[in-house]
Amino acid sequence: MVRTAPGVRLLPNAITVAALCAGLSAVQFALQGNFALAIVGVVGAAVLDSLDGRIARLLDATSRMGAELDSLSDAISFGVAPALVLFVWQADGSRAGWIAALVFAVCMVLRLARFNTLLDDTDKPPYAAEFFVGVPAPAGGLLALMPVILTLEFGTGWWSTGPVVWLWLIAIAALAISRLPTLSLKSVSVPAKAAAPLLVGVGLLVAAIVQYPLIALGVALLLYLAHVPYALYRHQWLADHPEAWDVPARERRAIRRSGRRHRRLGLRRPIRSRIAGASLPRVRLPRNGSSQRTVSGPSSDGSSDDRSSGGQRTRNWRRLGLRKQ
Repeated sequence: MVRTAPGVRLLPNAITVAALCAGLSAVQFALQGNFALAIVGVVGAAVLDSLDGRIARLLDATSRMGAELDSLSDAISFGVAPALVLFVWQADGSRAGWIAALVFAVCMVLRLARFNTLLDDTDKPPYAAEFFVGVPAPAGGLLALMPVILTLEFGTGWWSTGPVVWLWLIAIAALAISRLPTLSLKSVSVPAKAAAPLLVGVGLLVAAIVQYPLIALGVALLLYLAHVPYALYRHQWLADHPEAWDVPARERRAIRRSGRRHRRLGLRRPIRSRIAGASLPRVRLPRNGSSQRTVSGPSSDGSSDDRSSGGQRTRNWRRLGLRKQ
């Protein structure tokens, strides 16, 4: 067994500290009036936050201290920093703005505290690892800065007015502490045949970020908001289909297609019998051609002797819902 060197084990924590510094630097840039660099600081903190956990798992350097440091860094970088950036950007000193900033910061801290408690929950279903509960802190911090992004790109408008900004900030805070499921990128699997188109898409995304950074960031954030209904549908579908919890993505798609096929044809799913091994009811036609027909099938005690005479039971065509021929 190869052990990781002590110096290398500090690398994830160093990345977390760098993310914390990037978030705090965003506040400094906002105080200097450079709001474009303030957005860059929060984006940099989000990128570094996405790397520290993965590097810690790759190096087998996960620790309780690293988890707590990561939560504290997220609380400052994506809770305190965006709220202060927006408050400084408005520069009106309104009490309503400060209340909205406080609400956003508190909601982000509560969201991170709930995330830490859910890590120790052992009663979660297997599919729960594919979702976050509420909007994650990095996405929430960037979504809060959407009015600044729009103003820097398109100028002032209704999106830059004080009431709209503070209502938007409170709405993002509500999404952060909500119970809405959002997809986790850790669970997204890419088929082998989609690798080449995905790399082409990554190249186009990088080109868009280089040429139109604010527009690309705004579109990415809007697409993230648009995926929430799909995440809710997928979460509900998995909760209703336990047979798909531990199967690959290809088999899940087959299960969904079969369900859609049944609905399209107007068919019902087969009804399971209460008695194991019991056969479906049978209609036996007598040879004399009378209007009475004998029906045999499983009875309440599991037997199949339903007869019209001497223990038999007869039923007519109308009661059975059949037509004479």
